[in-house]
Amino acid sequence: MASFFAGTIRFSLASLFLLGLFTLNLIPTADAQIGICYGMMGNNLPPANEVIALYKANNIKRMRLYDPNQPALNALRDSGIELILGIPNSDLQTLATNQDSARQWVQRNVLNFYPRVKIKYIAVGNEVSPVGGSSWLAQYVLPATQNVYQAIRAQGLHDQIKVTTAIDMTLIGNSFPPSKGSFRSDVRSYLDPFIGYLVYAGAPLLVNVYPYFSYIGNPRDISLPYALFTSPSVMVQDGPNGYQNLFDAMLDSVHAALDNTGIGWVNVVVSESGWPSDGGAATSYDNARIYLDNLIRHVGKGTPRRPWATEAYIFAMFDENQKSPELEKHFGVFYPNKQKKYPFGFGGERRDGEIFEGDFNGTASLKSDM
Repeated sequence: MASFFAGTIRFSLASLFLLGLFTLNLIPTADAQIGICYGMMGNNLPPANEVIALYKANNIKRMRLYDPNQPALNALRDSGIELILGIPNSDLQTLATNQDSARQWVQRNVLNFYPRVKIKYIAVGNEVSPVGGSSWLAQYVLPATQNVYQAIRAQGLHDQIKVTTAIDMTLIGNSFPPSKGSFRSDVRSYLDPFIGYLVYAGAPLLVNVYPYFSYIGNPRDISLPYALFTSPSVMVQDGPNGYQNLFDAMLDSVHAALDNTGIGWVNVVVSESGWPSDGGAATSYDNARIYLDNLIRHVGKGTPRRPWATEAYIFAMFDENQKSPELEKHFGVFYPNKQKKYPFGFGGERRDGEIFEGDFNGTASLKSDM
């Protein structure tokens, strides 16, 4: 089986036809319950068992962990919380080059806990890119993913636990208009084989989507209301699709980039999104509150290109005082003392409709750990 995966995955026309027949079965039907990323880069955070209790008390039913932290995994037993379980970038080379290491990793961190811990996805690396500072790691992402997938498949769990990776928006070369979304030409040799794997495995691509960073990078052309979900009308008309917020436009540019490869249909999970409350341009308590509350309200509607509920994870659960630069310390929806930063909730009790400046009725969301 390993030889099948070596190099670029090839599919016969018949295989792709059959995959197309089952596309409708791949369309997610889960509700719009928000998840929150549990980052641990702080020296004043509560112990894991108290954090899991805090998730449950606030009806937060999905979590992203960035590494297989054993106290957290133990505390998640029988909690009912669905989990994205991360493999740190530092482990990619070992897992890519040694199948036994991958099998041992799965035994130690998945089989020892599943099904009492509801592991839904395994994220093999976070924001690895074939260009830039992490470029040397890119060669290991697909083989590490394949080795972990094979270990999961050997246990008959490949339909229950999907193995994938998380990317960021820097891999998108063109995002405007969203329907013309495409990946950068210098990352296609990295991404195309991985997309082929995702089609084969029926796994989603995890994408970290931050309208905040897009806005501060181009405030002349992007309005703050468009970034905060508070534009009163459509700001971008793209054929039949109208965009009233930047989040949808960014996410649909990823959908289009995937579709435009012609490799096959891949679902997208927003594995991080958030807005800092301090520490940088356009950071404030109110901006963060408005963005997060509206994000939670909005994801149930989907996007113009894919109008069904979007699975999304807020970064992050806590303000993390060991992150840098300064604004990275202020993405939490809770303070380290477990007090809520914002006055909204996270579960099914949310009322419909997005909020505008001055409206304090809402719910909370989170950002990422890397």
